[in-house]
Amino acid sequence: MINQIRVGRQSAIRIFAQEYSDSNLPLEGIGEYAPSFIITKLGAKINRALFGGVIDRFERRDGDNGPSYSGQLRDATGGVHRFQIAPFQPELHADAEELLARFESGDRFLMMMVGRARWFESDDGGIFTSFRAEEFCIVQREVYVNWLVETSAATLRRLAAYSASLGSDNNSDALESVGVPSDLIEGMILAKGHYGEFDPESYRVGVLQGLSMALNSNADIETMMPPSVQESQPSVSEGIFSSNESEDIVNKSNLAPQGNVEDLILSVVRNSSNVDGIPYDSIVLACTEAGFSRESSEDAIEDLRDIKCQIIEPRFGFFQILD
Repeated sequence: MINQIRVGRQSAIRIFAQEYSDSNLPLEGIGEYAPSFIITKLGAKINRALFGGVIDRFERRDGDNGPSYSGQLRDATGGVHRFQIAPFQPELHADAEELLARFESGDRFLMMMVGRARWFESDDGGIFTSFRAEEFCIVQREVYVNWLVETSAATLRRLAAYSASLGSDNNSDALESVGVPSDLIEGMILAKGHYGEFDPESYRVGVLQGLSMALNSNADIETMMPPSVQESQPSVSEGIFSSNESEDIVNKSNLAPQGNVEDLILSVVRNSSNVDGIPYDSIVLACTEAGFSRESSEDAIEDLRDIKCQIIEPRFGFFQILD
């Protein structure tokens, strides 16, 4: 199903859904054939990306110029990669119809896709991102696990570069002197000038989720996928989402702590539908989304397990309520 990768293009960046969907800085190319980019908060310059996940939505729309398709892949972070296949891409339509038939039959499967960055600017200046599919295929678990490891490594590299950049002047010489890799410097300068400093904790949690899923790859990945941490964004035209919902997504990582972290952990574990227990990183993610720090969340998990004995770890990295 996948076409041959063509040469002479921008490299396909490995990226998790959350980092891409948090981005709202486009960089337009100068000249007819110059590439354009989306700059992420961690300084990645995304022209094309290799991404994957479980098919979460897929639909066809018939228009005057022919059919178009839109869908989303949900990855290990719980976020979704939104993509489109345009009427002027007839070479992809037959494969898209095959995917649509399987999806509408109730089948859920792992996919990998190479997509070109797209964005839409609303009337109030909001930037909403997606991808235009270039190549895609259904993949086996082992292929997806390899992508999880590669994407985790790429994200950790950007996280390390961002940490190194803190306190440094925002110019090439200064960033190079503190160890920011040369290929990340231009994007880092643009990102810091646009986004400023921020807490990247949710991206670290995403890496933990990806690596946890990779380590537990003998399990059914399609059922291990966490529910989306982002509100669904219904499109009002191809690839366009409402600004209020998009703002809610961005603001989730900035919530002030609500209630007691131990009570939250017990509730998350108790309400898990996974009979094998809820993954450690899913608990941590729920806590950080509620505004608690990763450190306090990890300490609370240990206290509930080792001191208060209210939760158990029947197998490494998975927790249940102790009845």
